[in-house]
Amino acid sequence: QVQLVESGGGLVQAGGSLRLSCAASGSTFSITSMGWYRQAPGKPRDLVATITESTGNTEYADSVKGRFTISRDNAKNTLNLQMTFLKPEDTAVYYCNAYVKYRDFWGKGTLVTVSS
Repeated sequence: QVQLVESGGGLVQAGGSLRLSCAASGSTFSITSMGWYRQAPGKPRDLVATITESTGNTEYADSVKGRFTISRDNAKNTLNLQMTFLKPEDTAVYYCNAYVKYRDFWGKGTLVTVSS
């Protein structure tokens, strides 16, 4: 089992920045990849960015490339998402994800609201 707790969401003006963090606990040694997803009202949950544990390889949704950066602090068992040049369309609940042997674990999410 892996437990995930997100933090760092809030209200920011367009063009601003926010940093999200996800604290992982439990069987973190078994995690193969972690990522951030987001869900806007009335829309499905979409991938934002992922990072592979073994290689550190990252992938981003086209909509956030060049603006968001995902990183992992293994010593602290945290996953971060640095978000810059935020746009109103980035408004969503952001969820932390951990993938462990064919099973997904999710946090409860943190709300990011970008005002125009």
